[in-house]
Amino acid sequence: MEHTFAICAYKESEYLSECIESLLAQTEKSLIFIATSTDNEYIRNIAKKYDIPVCVNPGEGGITQDWNFALGRATTKYVTIAHQDDIYEPEYTEKIMKAIKKCKKPIIAFSDYCELRNGKKVRNTKMLKIKRLMLFPLRIKAFWSSKFVRRRVLSLGDPICCPAVTFNMENVEKPIFNNHFLCAEDWEAWEKLSKKSGEFIYLKRPLMCHRIHEESTTSEALKAGVRIDENFEMYCKFWPKPVAKFINKYYTTSEKSNDLSKE
Repeated sequence: MEHTFAICAYKESEYLSECIESLLAQTEKSLIFIATSTDNEYIRNIAKKYDIPVCVNPGEGGITQDWNFALGRATTKYVTIAHQDDIYEPEYTEKIMKAIKKCKKPIIAFSDYCELRNGKKVRNTKMLKIKRLMLFPLRIKAFWSSKFVRRRVLSLGDPICCPAVTFNMENVEKPIFNNHFLCAEDWEAWEKLSKKSGEFIYLKRPLMCHRIHEESTTSEALKAGVRIDENFEMYCKFWPKPVAKFINKYYTTSEKSNDLSKE
């Protein structure tokens, strides 16, 4: 097999089994394992049920540390970090791998996505519409290898959903994620990778569902206002500070759609 799903599990997620079942239902099979820094009986029992190996991070835990650990334990060329709360459409692997094999030097491949809110798939929130508009230039295959285009896309925000991304481990520098941000760690990684020669492959079809719930790290961070400050720091990588401040204000207003209470 050429592809691996590395499931990052944390504590005792009630959605972990649903995530695993969506990976086992893929039309093109992949290797699957669980990576965790919070080893416990709950995770072990679920892994045993589905006959999936568990890799325990012996070092420091945390979002970026766990992601880097999971990527480092994979043995295949292509790896997707599956988040324990999310689910994948049956054709995710098949469509992603088919697109990758048509490219010369893929860096990452990612699809559009929908959200899971209270158990229902939501395809058209304000934020999802904005992200699709931002990614519109990458619908054109000729732009996949353009550093200029991908950096202009990222200069307006982070439209790439991390669990929708498959990495070409032979064309990325390790560690991929820096232990710097709480919310914008993936955006920081895309900004770094956008400088490399190769392709950012984008599939406009939603091939996975990202769950939004009150206990998610994203929801917690939004409440704490952490993301606002981190977004501003990222915008400053692309723009002068006055412009970065203006864009951040607009983007933050849109991101409030992540709050379940706003539905």
